[in-house]
Amino acid sequence: MSQPDPDTWRRQVRQWLATVLEPARESESAGADADLAVFHNLPEDEERLLLERCRAYQRARFDAGYQALTLPADKGGAGLTAAHAAVFAQEESAFEVPPSTELISVTVRLVAMAVSLFGTDEQRQEYARAFLRTDLLACQLFSEPGAGSDLAALRTRARQDGDAWVIDGQKVWTSGAQFADYGLLLARTDPDVVKQAGITAFLVPMDAPGVEVRPIRQMSGGASFNEVFLSGVRVPDALRIGRPGQGWEVATTTLAFERTASGSGNRRKGGTFSDVLALARSLGRTGDPLARQLLADLYVRAALREATVERVARTSAAGGRPGPEASLTKLMASELLTRTGQVAAELMGARITADIGEPGTFAWTQHLLGAPGYRLAGGTDQIQRNLIGERVLKLPPEPRTDRAPFSQLPGN
Repeated sequence: MSQPDPDTWRRQVRQWLATVLEPARESESAGADADLAVFHNLPEDEERLLLERCRAYQRARFDAGYQALTLPADKGGAGLTAAHAAVFAQEESAFEVPPSTELISVTVRLVAMAVSLFGTDEQRQEYARAFLRTDLLACQLFSEPGAGSDLAALRTRARQDGDAWVIDGQKVWTSGAQFADYGLLLARTDPDVVKQAGITAFLVPMDAPGVEVRPIRQMSGGASFNEVFLSGVRVPDALRIGRPGQGWEVATTTLAFERTASGSGNRRKGGTFSDVLALARSLGRTGDPLARQLLADLYVRAALREATVERVARTSAAGGRPGPEASLTKLMASELLTRTGQVAAELMGARITADIGEPGTFAWTQHLLGAPGYRLAGGTDQIQRNLIGERVLKLPPEPRTDRAPFSQLPGN
């Protein structure tokens, strides 16, 4: 099937967006009207209202044929190129898109992609479509207390019992678990092979008997993360994603999508350069040479990240799986968030330490407290640097001492 001309397609996208969204508004309010938090800090009822706003837009986008643009058509996507996805993102940025959430991003960009690529035809029809349209919401059950950066060391177990699997274990840092219908879970199904080879992926109903969700209070005030405990949870084999033992491939592909989503897209995460510039103007600091140097440095970092995201998008194969270059965009995004908060704090000085009622100042504390967490989400900065060094720069890999079967490793 021939691809639509990008310029003609751009006009179509712009016309459609104008029918469902309002044009973006420019703000000079120093972040007074902006949500500067990196992670949401909302009461449950407000979080549910935000989710419904997001879902309404995602459903409209799906129904119009603009969801999963680079996913091959035979997998349920639009089958377009990365250039078309870049065009859509550019046009979308000119409109007031409902502020998304981690759960929406995980559902649409991660779990839906994993099920589309590794699921059966029946799973794609029943679940991938529902995730892409957000008729169902899904969280990601990967990290564990002892398996974060080294995800392959996970200890959640799944044993087969007839036509079902019985799962026991614990997951942590699960965004949106309290609102999710399903969780994409990794569990160890064969401890007698090397640790990456004995992992299998499952879709777990979050209301299944034996699933318990406990919120984790963050230092920024919110509780968007959770612990999830699984005790004798029975999952039918029909909800296994991929072959037994293929879970590591499912995980690495999904994490590559996560790093691409973390480093790109239009979902607002904390304060931006525009917010910092507006802050400097409100404080009368734009004439200060030192402040101007800070602002210029931040602008260059933001421009470089944007250019890198666009370059990665344009050079990716149409419908291809993200490669190690996704680590670069994610690393740049986390470093930019950190630097944004630092510049805001340097401009404000003592104003950032207490809420004195001055618009757009103390609100930056939520950015400062949330930014360190983003250096961990989707894979730590250190892991991203390892991936870039080994897979992009082709440097020698770090020494490994865990090549034995998982059951023979220390502590198992």
